[in-house]
Amino acid sequence: MKKNILRAALTTTMLLSMVSGQNVITNAAAVTPVTASTPSATAKPAATPAPIMRDNLSKYGLKKDLELPVTVTAGGLSYTLEKIMIYDFKSKDAQNLVKQFKYDSFGGMVSNPKHFIWTKITIKNNSNKIVKRSLNDQKEKWSLTLSSSGGRIDAIWPKANVGKLNNKDAFYYYSLKPGEQLTTYQAFLYDQNFKYLVIRLFHEGGFDEKFVVNSQE
Repeated sequence: MKKNILRAALTTTMLLSMVSGQNVITNAAAVTPVTASTPSATAKPAATPAPIMRDNLSKYGLKKDLELPVTVTAGGLSYTLEKIMIYDFKSKDAQNLVKQFKYDSFGGMVSNPKHFIWTKITIKNNSNKIVKRSLNDQKEKWSLTLSSSGGRIDAIWPKANVGKLNNKDAFYYYSLKPGEQLTTYQAFLYDQNFKYLVIRLFHEGGFDEKFVVNSQE
């Protein structure tokens, strides 16, 4: 009889364990899982990235026909105008850049500048020869034109980077092997009114031009 009582006790214990386990499973299944589609109470909406400011041409009455960046290609070289910012020469922004890179306050063609023009550019060598600007080869390959009366604006060079090759902050000299490219900054001086903006590229007998802003006259 004692054996029968012991067996009954063991059976009751096993049944209670099974029932208890089923309750755990049932309760777990009743919990709604949080999926990727279920919004969290603490979730914040994704921030919208701020638009990249590529120019301030409208400040000077220029209405763009092409949005930057704009690329011209000639003779195996491509030039892309990524950004262009026009500052009054005596402004804080212009003078900070002049001091930072030790630019002259005059150029070969502009002795009394009204404006300081700061550009971000990418140049790429698509040819099978080295393309460079060096002490012995300073021929300008591209130009920006803003007015028919003033001709090309005057490129100036950062004395802070003399001797540095392919500088990405403000280039002085560069040398690009076939397939190589450089994204950097270039400064200009200007003393005329603004009528349009034309990018022109001359290289190895090739020529290309694009009107970012057509004539406002």
